[in-house]
Amino acid sequence: MKNIKEYIFLSIGVLFLSVSVFLSHTATAQDKTFTIDEAVLGGGGKLIPKNLDQLQWVIGTSNYSQAIGNTLQVTDAKTGKVGSSVSKSEIDAALKGSGWDTLKKLPRVTWLSSNTFKFNHVNKVIGYDIAKKTTYKLVDYYPEEMENADFTFNYQKVAYTKGNNLYINGKQITFDDKPGMVNGQAVHRNEFGIVKGTFWSNDGELLAFYHLDEHMVAEYPIYQLKTRPADARMIRYPIAGTPSHHATVGVYNAATNSTVYIKTGEPVEQYLTNISWSPDNKSVYIAIVNRGQDHMWLNQYDAATGNFVKTLFEETDSKYVEPQHGLTFLKTDPSKFIWWSERDGYNHLYLYDVSGKLISQLTKGNWVVTDLVGFDKKETTLFVTTTAASPTERQLYSINLKTGKQTQLTKNSGTHTAIISPNGDWFIDHFQSATTPREIKIVSTDGKKETLIHTAPNPLSDYKLGETTIGTLKASDGTDLYYRLIKPVNFNPDAKYPVVVYLYNGPHLQLVNNTWLSGANLWMQYMSQHGYYVFTIDGRGSMNRGHAFEAAIHRQVGTLEMEDQLKGVEFLKSIPNVDAARIGIHGWSFGGFMTTSMMTRNAGVYKVGVAGGPVIDWGLYEIMYTERYMDTPEENPDGYNANNLLNYTKNLKGKLLMIHGGEDDVVLWQHSLQYLEKCIKDGVQLDYFVYPHHPHNVSGKDRVHLMDKISRYFFDNL
Repeated sequence: MKNIKEYIFLSIGVLFLSVSVFLSHTATAQDKTFTIDEAVLGGGGKLIPKNLDQLQWVIGTSNYSQAIGNTLQVTDAKTGKVGSSVSKSEIDAALKGSGWDTLKKLPRVTWLSSNTFKFNHVNKVIGYDIAKKTTYKLVDYYPEEMENADFTFNYQKVAYTKGNNLYINGKQITFDDKPGMVNGQAVHRNEFGIVKGTFWSNDGELLAFYHLDEHMVAEYPIYQLKTRPADARMIRYPIAGTPSHHATVGVYNAATNSTVYIKTGEPVEQYLTNISWSPDNKSVYIAIVNRGQDHMWLNQYDAATGNFVKTLFEETDSKYVEPQHGLTFLKTDPSKFIWWSERDGYNHLYLYDVSGKLISQLTKGNWVVTDLVGFDKKETTLFVTTTAASPTERQLYSINLKTGKQTQLTKNSGTHTAIISPNGDWFIDHFQSATTPREIKIVSTDGKKETLIHTAPNPLSDYKLGETTIGTLKASDGTDLYYRLIKPVNFNPDAKYPVVVYLYNGPHLQLVNNTWLSGANLWMQYMSQHGYYVFTIDGRGSMNRGHAFEAAIHRQVGTLEMEDQLKGVEFLKSIPNVDAARIGIHGWSFGGFMTTSMMTRNAGVYKVGVAGGPVIDWGLYEIMYTERYMDTPEENPDGYNANNLLNYTKNLKGKLLMIHGGEDDVVLWQHSLQYLEKCIKDGVQLDYFVYPHHPHNVSGKDRVHLMDKISRYFFDNL
């Protein structure tokens, strides 16, 4: 659902108040062009910028390690000198001594201390002591039967699910065989930053876990075509305006072999998000969001009894609140924690004490914090990645927790991903930009020293690439909208070229970035090699521009986004070399919804469209996402009706190919099937294709088939 490219041209008429060049780069054109396999699969990784293998900090030190061949090498960040190293043969010798099989290659390791690391092998998690050159079992691993594995900090215990029940180290701890009961898995369809269903206490003695009762949610069939005859896998899928599932949180005590359930109270249709443990393991914190998603309570509960203790604070918003992160407690002062919030309009960090008193707002400005990277050793300084330099960039900053002073630690324009050392004196800086495939530096946080340890060669130096530009256009309200344009390869200033617009334009995704190839993928360049402009614009509704920018689509999902996409079309038509009669559009998921919207609600603007996995009727999409942005169908009937694409099938002009995964459990297959049925009733021709055994995204080798089909559709019709 990602990727694209862009370019800029002069000023454009009355509707575009200004167009400004933000970034431009021209790749060195050679002779080679991509095959569709290379464009989709990256040449088996050969066309992806090279990285360093297993680069990480060694716990409790200023040393970093990396895998070089079959050796794990440890380097002192201060001196740059290689210290200890561990070879595969040394680990093999230790494994033999413990009676285990040897390795096929150097394993992926995780440091447990300055002298020990762990790796997975022979269905176990195994520790290795560098000084003693010995291995030891940490915990048995059950890869053939377990799902959702979650280890304690010391890898002594593993929680996992099998079916709908929860286990720890092989011991079953829940016993729900009734249909619709699920334990230890992510809930609320992975919204609100929820990615898992189990949460170990800091000491590894207690386990908080989600218990989900979804028997009240209607079952939905996902057809399994491999069986003879075909059958259906039934899932529970709560659609907007219907009964939602009920989640609770249990706390299992291994010492007493008992479970208590947190008393989160009524109403049962609420969202339990961002579960966090107190440093002393006595309390569980839960950010509770009402079903209307406009009110959040940060509550504290007693882990031993499950009783409610207090509400630390509340947050409300006229559109929606969306907590995405748990509490980050200070180790040097466990009475204080950091909380993420968009309450001032941008995603920022706030320092609280455990009574719920706000101590200070740590970050502030018309930009967003994208990552809390870590602290210095004394926890007087916080390190964060933000968009303060530009919405298309990521720069690392240090924040003084007492004074609030902010210092930019990374300088080069582009995208920096930082990993702070355990003592906070150093960071690993992974850097990319539109013209830089990858650079990795070891940098001191005081800014006095930096060492370049890796420069990736340009893996595309032998290929013809289209000139790519990032620029800005003005929305109707004056808001800057970032776009990316790729010019056709072998560009002829006297020729006219068709355009493929790639879009998403929905929440939680940003397509235009100052990263390698400006955030575009190789398929975009593949299309430019075949004589197409490729264009993308992040309109209102996209992420990392603040709450007002993303929430502008509230209650009318699909309407304002079309307005911004049409600004992009006006810009394209202002470019002398664009063939205005040959503009195509393609997107997946929300982008598929937008593609279908643009082809029917703005019929005739685009000659060809390819819509993948599209939402057609928001009344058929899941509760958590839909009701956040649209409220319920009962509360917002006009919004649901205006943006229901079944109402616009008669308007379709040009060629539209719709594609869906036959086992899609995110955007149900029913969406596009109903659209197909409506086209038939209206006498409208629609091209349609299904990938029978794929879920929401088509992956693996079949993705080559998918992108080849999409490409050929544009070649044949645009």
